[in-house]
Amino acid sequence: MINDKLKRKGQKFERGLAFPEILIVIAILGALAALIFSIGGAFGGKTALANNAQEIINDLRLAKEMTIASDREASWGIYFSMDAPDQYTLFKGVSYAARDVSFDQVHNLSGKIEISSISLTGGGQEVVFDRITGQTLQGGTVSLRLKSDLAQVATIRVESSGKITLGQDSAPDQADLIKDSRHVHFDYGRQVDTSTENLILIFTLADNSTMGQEIIIANYFDSGRILWQGEVAVDGQNQKLEILTHRLNNPDTQFSIKRDKRYNTKKLRIEISGDATGDLLEYSADGQTSAGTSIYASTPAWQ
Repeated sequence: MINDKLKRKGQKFERGLAFPEILIVIAILGALAALIFSIGGAFGGKTALANNAQEIINDLRLAKEMTIASDREASWGIYFSMDAPDQYTLFKGVSYAARDVSFDQVHNLSGKIEISSISLTGGGQEVVFDRITGQTLQGGTVSLRLKSDLAQVATIRVESSGKITLGQDSAPDQADLIKDSRHVHFDYGRQVDTSTENLILIFTLADNSTMGQEIIIANYFDSGRILWQGEVAVDGQNQKLEILTHRLNNPDTQFSIKRDKRYNTKKLRIEISGDATGDLLEYSADGQTSAGTSIYASTPAWQ
């Protein structure tokens, strides 16, 4: 007994963890694992949100570039669907409803991401680009968000000019935009017969006589719109213009005309052959606009 006591006295015994201490260690490890998982999940979600937003921007730009390049002699666009699964479709055609489905390229978003809102001009769910200018009539925003954190939002903005950006900056106030006569719109209330009618450019020469240039609408009727751009030699100087319609006989027509005074020096009026009431639009030599005399044409609005 005495020897045993002496032996124990000279020894250093190591003690294991008690049960309550083991529980505390397990709790700490569990909390750390949950924290790491939470941080990893949030980071992964934000990465998926950023990646999906960039993919959409890239495909919008692709649709614009293919349209301008007249790939397969067609317009291209993107259609957004908020139905499960959230997805978007790169399509060939002037609209999603009239598209050639054999060219559809469907892209599903990450399971972590959803389309939270679509706010495009006209209230639709698609963006289609113009074959000449790369502009669009369906400008606006499409927003994505993280399902696990609805405050995490990425907004893709498509401007009417065709510019595509990522961010939540509000659209510029129209009152602050500088507008001038290089680009004008006006509405036209008469039905245009695209198979028989012509646009007529009437230039005033240096001697105050006039010369006309006919544009046969049927030759420049494309995808349901009039699309013409060209140069006309007047007094040895090329006059450069662009005429297109943003809508045509639906139910009226909206003309868009671009005439930059850097490339135009002659007084001009524009007529359409089927309208006996007057011309559509008039330009002074320095590029100022005035309403035409046609009873069907509205006052031109600078863009």
